[in-house]
Amino acid sequence: MTLRRFGVILLSVTLIAAVSVPAVLASLSSGPDLDQETSVQGQVSVASIETQADLGRFLFFDKRLSGNNATSCSSCHLPDETWTDGQALSTGYTSVEYFRNTPTLLNVSHMTLLDWDGRFDGADMAALVRDHIAEAHFMNLDGRLLVERMLQVPEYAESFEQLFGVEVNYANVLNSLAVFVATLESTDNPYLDFKAGNENALTAQEIAGLELFEGKAGCSSCHSGDLLADGGLHVIGVPANPNIFTNTARHITFRRFFKQFGVGEFAELRSDPGRFALTHNEADRGSFRTPSLLEIGRTGPYMHNGVMETLDDVVRFYNDGGGDTQNKDNLLQPLNLTEDEIGSLVTFLRSLSSDEPPFDVPTELPPYEVTN
Repeated sequence: MTLRRFGVILLSVTLIAAVSVPAVLASLSSGPDLDQETSVQGQVSVASIETQADLGRFLFFDKRLSGNNATSCSSCHLPDETWTDGQALSTGYTSVEYFRNTPTLLNVSHMTLLDWDGRFDGADMAALVRDHIAEAHFMNLDGRLLVERMLQVPEYAESFEQLFGVEVNYANVLNSLAVFVATLESTDNPYLDFKAGNENALTAQEIAGLELFEGKAGCSSCHSGDLLADGGLHVIGVPANPNIFTNTARHITFRRFFKQFGVGEFAELRSDPGRFALTHNEADRGSFRTPSLLEIGRTGPYMHNGVMETLDDVVRFYNDGGGDTQNKDNLLQPLNLTEDEIGSLVTFLRSLSSDEPPFDVPTELPPYEVTN
């Protein structure tokens, strides 16, 4: 049984309702199914558009959703990279150099807050999709042009009529993408097996790491619940990634973003202010969303700016009590872990990753209709 099978998607015309992760997540015990949304490798075609998730799947890989027909959602969220891009800092529209790390899309439909600064409500995935399609840094496409393009593709036009009873419209494009993203969920992992009662699922070292995670290291203070994330934002003092300020292209993008949010000192900033850009409250400076730790072993580099290459780097950062910033969360204190304890904790964190089955990328996208 996969996470997909107990998550129920409630869809309105313009809003994806919140999908909570029930307690039974911890009892997952078997591998993934291959259902109507997952076909035999290499055999996906436009004939597969039977559900809204199928439609969203094709749209996700379609570069016509960008202004220059060269960028798709999958340009930054690659199935083979655990739905990240595997880079410390992402690359956007027409090779724009961005200043934040690409988070995984696995389990994102269950998150309370979306984006590193938490500026999107997890209950409205469609709003995040709209932002990323329209944002100049990402896909830079006006929604009206997107609709006109879709109307010129017979298979898409027919699919919208069949699924929604209306012609292509922006809301249904956004919602279809959101429904597809909601299907991207982790399968089982050793930690969940162990929590479900399989005492042999974790090794002795992994169990020692779990005990540290829940005890001396205090990780579970913020990484709690079924997703190992508290749904909040915290200031932990992550050091700036120098590449943002030595790479001119990244620095330009950085400045433009924070100018857009009305951060007065955008030209002088030498670290990402995070949530502060939205609230302009000094207590929020450097505050970022707590990510889920599911799949953490497969989704490096780490932190909002990819400044930490390995899980060992992350654990040592926390062992030192986090970074040096005045408004750091009081939960962060030096942990005084030994080298053996650091090793056990890192080993446990790796057990939080699943063996994700191969994903069938559409091998055929519907063409524009050619008219004389």
